[in-house]
Amino acid sequence: MAASPGVRVLPNAITVLAMCAGLSSVQFALAKQFQLAIAAIAVAAVLDSLDGRIARLLDATSKMGAELDSLADAISFGVAPALVLYVWQFQGNRVGWVIALVFAVCIILRLARFNTLLDDTEQPPYAKEFFVGVPAPAGGLAALLPLIVTMQIGRDGWWDSDALVMVWTVAIAALLISRIPTLSLKTIKVPPRMVAVLLGLVALVAAAVITYPLVTLACLLGIYLLHVPYAIRRHHWLANHPEAWDVPPRERRAIRRGGAGRRLGLRPPRMRRVAGAARAVWPRRNGGGEHGVLLPTDAPRMRRSAGRARNWRRIGLRRNQSRPGTRDDQ
Repeated sequence: MAASPGVRVLPNAITVLAMCAGLSSVQFALAKQFQLAIAAIAVAAVLDSLDGRIARLLDATSKMGAELDSLADAISFGVAPALVLYVWQFQGNRVGWVIALVFAVCIILRLARFNTLLDDTEQPPYAKEFFVGVPAPAGGLAALLPLIVTMQIGRDGWWDSDALVMVWTVAIAALLISRIPTLSLKTIKVPPRMVAVLLGLVALVAAAVITYPLVTLACLLGIYLLHVPYAIRRHHWLANHPEAWDVPPRERRAIRRGGAGRRLGLRPPRMRRVAGAARAVWPRRNGGGEHGVLLPTDAPRMRRSAGRARNWRRIGLRRNQSRPGTRDDQ
């Protein structure tokens, strides 16, 4: 069932609001209200994460919406952060203006590549779980991390020097256009038993944002950047295990644990636990049928029997097989 015209406008309206928030950050920066500039870009990132999900939920996706979303991302997370950094740190510095241009161009190149990958039908099934490079909202906020630290701690430190801010901006720009895989939150599924825990974490993060907004944002950005090595490792593992591409997360964990055991040279246990006792195949000479039950209390007797057998073999004699009350070696 197609969405009504009013419903189809809603995702595009959210995209336009995100664009307005990004552009407003430049106005706040020109007024030297850098905390509001950071907040405006953070609001643009939240709105950007909502418009696509709402469009899919309402079945209101369109070609125009996709193009508008890319243009809004280029402005909110490319042009706006570059101008905020220039006004804050690089104003009057020609090299700083070049750095700002490089960052904005890398954001646009990253978005252009993302749009071309949407039409690529030859990607493996696990590719939808990753982004190629750091996504634009995360890159736009990460570039502002020196500004966030300065607003929280204060100026006149190594964290707000021109050289460090330039190197940091170029490094984030390189992550944007790199081929490094990063996790996509769109494909993460929360088990039903973890919903309450997730809602509690959301409430905790919301309280932290209200109480300590800059500290919380800096911590979230740091955690995101630290997850990149894990994303690379997971992408590499999936590329080498095609059997895990289309299975649920629980089965993937079982495959991963099995592979780890083989790498360590471990064997599966020879005894199985049944109702608190260990069951093993052990021929009996007297009573109980062909096989018996090996209880934990039999362990000392087994060690003594194995030790006697080794002693007989050590001196070159054969053990008396007709001795009553003994068990054969296996």
